[in-house]
Amino acid sequence: MILAEKIILSLFFGGVFMLLLQLLDALLLKPRRRRLKLQKQGIRGPIPSLMCGNIAELKRIQLQKRPTGGSVEENQFGGRSVVEHAWTSAVFPHIEQWRREYGPTFMYSTGNIQILCITDPGMVKEISLRTSLSLGKPSYLSTERGTLLGRGILSSNGPYWDNQRKIIAPEFYLERGFVTLMAESTSTMLKTWESKAENWGGKVEIRVDEDLRSLSADIISRSCFGSNYAEGEKIFSKLQTLQMVMSRGNIGIPGLRYLPNRHNREIWRLEKEIDSTILELVERRSGDTCDKDLLQLILSAAKSYGDNGNLPADITPNKFIVDNCKNIYFAGHETTAISASWCLMLLAAHPEWQARARAEVLEICGLRLPAADTLRSLKTLTMVILETLRLYPPVAYVVREALQDVILKGIHIPKGVNIQIPIPVLHRDPDLWHSDVHQFNPERFAGGIAGACKISQAYMPFGLGSRTCAGQHFAMTELKVILSLILSKFSFSLSPAYQHSPVFRLLIQPEHGVNLHFEKL
Repeated sequence: MILAEKIILSLFFGGVFMLLLQLLDALLLKPRRRRLKLQKQGIRGPIPSLMCGNIAELKRIQLQKRPTGGSVEENQFGGRSVVEHAWTSAVFPHIEQWRREYGPTFMYSTGNIQILCITDPGMVKEISLRTSLSLGKPSYLSTERGTLLGRGILSSNGPYWDNQRKIIAPEFYLERGFVTLMAESTSTMLKTWESKAENWGGKVEIRVDEDLRSLSADIISRSCFGSNYAEGEKIFSKLQTLQMVMSRGNIGIPGLRYLPNRHNREIWRLEKEIDSTILELVERRSGDTCDKDLLQLILSAAKSYGDNGNLPADITPNKFIVDNCKNIYFAGHETTAISASWCLMLLAAHPEWQARARAEVLEICGLRLPAADTLRSLKTLTMVILETLRLYPPVAYVVREALQDVILKGIHIPKGVNIQIPIPVLHRDPDLWHSDVHQFNPERFAGGIAGACKISQAYMPFGLGSRTCAGQHFAMTELKVILSLILSKFSFSLSPAYQHSPVFRLLIQPEHGVNLHFEKL
């Protein structure tokens, strides 16, 4: 009996010891080995602390340089104009500082996540042309950001991601009356603006980012889920709150997301409420016999994958549905609304471009609702949108993880290293975009992206390579519809209440909103 107890105790303590060794290797030794491999190839960076990496130094640098975002001055048209857009050093000062100290490719750590930050355009081009599955989305997107993204199309990898993209991507490219629906939703919003303007003598001040969020929510909900904004309101508002809460947290610190502190409890509560609301919507739609929209396709795919046993072992049909619905809501709602807000701000700040874009809209579309074929003819408006996405891309980083050892531009990158490409930095490289890189100049896109940038792959508001946003076509169409209708009905300028302060909260957005003065035409 005593011998048996000793054997059991030995096995128990042996198991605990092996577990501790595995934890030590995963949390400390592996990241250190990856870092040393990069150091031996001349890649440098700030020295990380044991558990938190460079998070403390990163925060210290950010606190030393609070965002200012550019200057606002009077222009020759009598309005206020944002004349400089050099905000990246204020919002991402750690990248600017470490880039100066260590070169265009450097490394740093957040917790036990080793990051290789790349601002070398040649290496970015090489990444974009890589078609193998050796580079994928980082694992922290489905763990640290799992409550927001889960393992949907934005965060999954391999065959599972490929299957999701085959379901979702074609839906955004097919013409299913989206343009008409977008125009009708936008017209409804503009009627409220016109009513407000009439009550104030033809002029009114509006905080457009709030209304555009509601509009974008209505469009994505009706286009892809066959419901109106009222049914999706809970999902949109809670996802926005979840995004704000998660932007205040740190990624990579081992075990931090499991602690039952106030921050995590709020995240868990929101996750539970969002998931249950989506499943309620799914339950109401499960018996629908209407035309197949995106939700119906996701429901059918979940059932098919579940019946055939093709889902990963840790993915239930309900999780497949919830994760992809959250991904589409998040990507299709918030990013488009923010981009439309920045577009209106820039057109308000540059009346000459506003006049050019309006003249084109009135010539091509007249006062009718835009149609798919007329949108393709709006060249000036397209240039304005492309330049806005260059100066204010809603997504700050392209991120990848080396799923196996890879070689990029002669650098051997070990498996497990996270690759980070700061989009705003590449969008402001004077060697790629010429000396007016901080100026709003849509004319640079007159010859398309290839004519605007020396290395076209360095323009990446919708991502890079095979993981380019599946909803890119849908988003560009939505932006053209919204902007063309606003331009046809109103002239607008910056309000004195407008404060130009871009801020990074998982997305690059206006910290204090976008206040504009509108006047009915």
